[in-house]
Amino acid sequence: MHHRPAPAHQHTAPAAARRPATLVAVGHGSRDPRARATLLRLLDRVRELRPGLDVRLAHIELNAPLLDETLAGLAAEGREAVLVPLLFAPGYHVTHDLPAAVAAVPGLRARVAAPLGAHPLLVEALADRLAEAGWTPGEDDRRTTGVVLAAAGSRDPRSGAETRRIAALLGERLGGVPVVPAYASAAAPTVPEAVAALAARGRHRIAVASCFTAPGLFATRAAAHAPWIAAAPLGAHPALARLVLHRHDRALAAPTVVHGRELAAV
Repeated sequence: MHHRPAPAHQHTAPAAARRPATLVAVGHGSRDPRARATLLRLLDRVRELRPGLDVRLAHIELNAPLLDETLAGLAAEGREAVLVPLLFAPGYHVTHDLPAAVAAVPGLRARVAAPLGAHPLLVEALADRLAEAGWTPGEDDRRTTGVVLAAAGSRDPRSGAETRRIAALLGERLGGVPVVPAYASAAAPTVPEAVAALAARGRHRIAVASCFTAPGLFATRAAAHAPWIAAAPLGAHPALARLVLHRHDRALAAPTVVHGRELAAV
């Protein structure tokens, strides 16, 4: 009995191609020794939420493992990668460095997920860190309190727009308290300028919320300018771990990106 050859799309894929994609969480890198340890704890939470998922940490600079080494290793293993930036807005690192790193590795199939961005899970983590620092304003205090949302900053206008969206969502979560975004570099206002602007509006109990994943120079400087309380970086907050997986899953649901020439949809 003769059998027709199977259509090309029915051929069995090689075993390596059928492996689940590896989630590569990409941090910026920091000279602060606490930063890498904090991100490793965050990824431990991600693994707890998704047992069996291959989760790896990589850095753009300053810390090992570096992103290019991690991607070269995945290509050698025949693995597909989903890069999830541990960054909050679409600045240069997200829109240029990550796709360029993918394109530099021949044969690597990879998707670049959207940054963590304005999402209820991020706002949950920001609000919890403020509460841990002592944020307990009552109704009578809302007229005198304010928050500065400290972020890294970027010259990309999309980055500022995303940070403003995060600030607006956090303000809603806090019951309408004004939340002013401020930046550690490359954009205005700075944290002291944002503090001064809130004080000029009669807001004298001013907290600094930390829109950073881990301790480092920017987070430390921002906290030092807090007139009242300063929240810790988001670190291994459970909501942040869920958001990392959400970005991974959204990227997998998008069309395959080969050689990093486009970003998955937010």
